[in-house]
Amino acid sequence: MRLILTLFRSWTVWPVLLLACASAYSLQAKDLTPPAGISPDKVADFVHAVLDADRTIYTNQVVNRMQAKGIVSAAEHWEHENALPLPAQFLQHSGKLVAESGRGIRYRLISLWPIYQRNAPATDLERQALESFAQTPDRPFTGIVTSGRKQFFQAVYSDRAISAACVKCHNSHPLSPKRDFALNDVIGGMTITIPLD
Repeated sequence: MRLILTLFRSWTVWPVLLLACASAYSLQAKDLTPPAGISPDKVADFVHAVLDADRTIYTNQVVNRMQAKGIVSAAEHWEHENALPLPAQFLQHSGKLVAESGRGIRYRLISLWPIYQRNAPATDLERQALESFAQTPDRPFTGIVTSGRKQFFQAVYSDRAISAACVKCHNSHPLSPKRDFALNDVIGGMTITIPLD
């Protein structure tokens, strides 16, 4: 015990002890430093996960349940028919609100067989993505697109007919160019566009 007290009273031990504490703090500080940023593909994955979950909940827990109970149905002209928006319209309207927020992020649904031309691919990257889903539907297609002087990261995820309502609408709509969709078929893609500057 006297040896320990003698060492603590010694001036040669204190610099070593201070150096050890400083080193330990330095190592801990390095571990606590936040990363420089999140990569755009990770941001797109996060956004897609939220959008996909929200639309799935809306489709299964709101639209399908309300229709099954005969309470209210979903309809294309929902604003005029006292109905619910179709799941695709729910996503389109929320995408419009996000675009209007001025944060630069955009998302929308696209298809090689769009009911309305506004949902056709707008860039070569979007067209290539939709064509790639025939071979690799479970992997997003990503790239950089330019609009004016700005660059954007764009990720396109396959969009499947997740409910009978999706299939029914796409197969029976008078403007639909394709009418043989089945449940879980890839009917298009969800495009997420993120500014890079």
